[in-house]
Amino acid sequence: MQSLILHIDLDSFFVSVERLFDPSLIGKPVIVGGTSERGVVSSCSYEARQYGVHSAMPTSKAKKLCPHAVFLWGRMNDYSTYSRMVTDIIADRAPLFEKASVDEFYIDLTGMDKYFGAYKWASELRQAIIAETKLPISWGLSTNKMMAKMATNEGKPNGQFEIPVGKEQEFLDPKPVGKIPFCGEKTEKYLNEKGIKTIYDLRQFSREALYTWMGKSGVDLWERAHGRATSTLQSYHEAKSMSSERTFDKDTNDAEWIKKVIIALAEKLAFELRGDKKLTRCVAIRLRYSDFETHTKQMAIPITSNSKVLTEKALHLFDEFYDRTRKVRLIGVKFSELEVGAYQVNLFDDREKDILLYKAIDEMKTKHGTDKVTLAQNLNLGNVKRNDPKAQLDKEAKKERKRE
Repeated sequence: MQSLILHIDLDSFFVSVERLFDPSLIGKPVIVGGTSERGVVSSCSYEARQYGVHSAMPTSKAKKLCPHAVFLWGRMNDYSTYSRMVTDIIADRAPLFEKASVDEFYIDLTGMDKYFGAYKWASELRQAIIAETKLPISWGLSTNKMMAKMATNEGKPNGQFEIPVGKEQEFLDPKPVGKIPFCGEKTEKYLNEKGIKTIYDLRQFSREALYTWMGKSGVDLWERAHGRATSTLQSYHEAKSMSSERTFDKDTNDAEWIKKVIIALAEKLAFELRGDKKLTRCVAIRLRYSDFETHTKQMAIPITSNSKVLTEKALHLFDEFYDRTRKVRLIGVKFSELEVGAYQVNLFDDREKDILLYKAIDEMKTKHGTDKVTLAQNLNLGNVKRNDPKAQLDKEAKKERKRE
């Protein structure tokens, strides 16, 4: 049976929510994100995009391109509320869906044509979302996730577009090669220099030629030029929290040692948080004393996945409620009130260099192992583990790692 995938995208989501609260923003160039010179654009209206502004652009550059734009700090709580509203509407109607980000969804409609008509069903879903949220929304319908996303881009803004089964190549061929998902500016320029301007041009070359020029990424590009994509839907399940705990082999009241463990736990969780494309708005510390008396303390924070921020908050909680006269058996760190989001470390106060730094760190951790790159505060943690028998971590039976 031919698969059928629907892609849904909330147009300029943050800006659209802002306009619900302040209709005077309608029709104006609006930019949401860090308002400082070192901030980064999180979202922008189509009016701002006409001046070359786009998400992830440094705010300083956006101000030069569109100095008359309305710059807003943003209201993440409201964005989260509206994202949940849309998620609930989809969950009530869709047989299988994936929440790819705070404003983007994929729905598997395979086989639905036989009973309901996928186009009609998708149109009714879009109207239901618009009616209940007042937000503009676009969707695309095609045979896989990649094609569906390209169809959505064709339907924007606030529209819908279907690429009929069997018409995928007809849709793709005239388009510039840079329209292929994950074909960046440098790759597009490289291909253009070889005389490859359109997707049709790219298809005139063999898979082997693309592999010779670009390695595995060239093969992936060749497959995408033929409308093929292997990515499948990940059934949506919203994790409420993530946590990590360590039980000491011997109870200890060495506060400095315990802090080093907190740093390691918080850094590890932050890495996993970014890997899951999640942000957290609540940090908690769990502490169990030698007599098994257990205490938990938490605090609300601005939404983030920044390792440094999360580590500092966890250490602050520990300093606030740890009784230094008592020995500790277990220490844990927990992040809760998770939100799906794009790759960000702090939604409204990101610096471009911070985003690039964390991407580089995470790539190194993924490639070489999570213990190969660490915060400076944690550099001597390994030596402490080897040399201090009182505070040695139980790596096997007593290691506890959980997700809720």
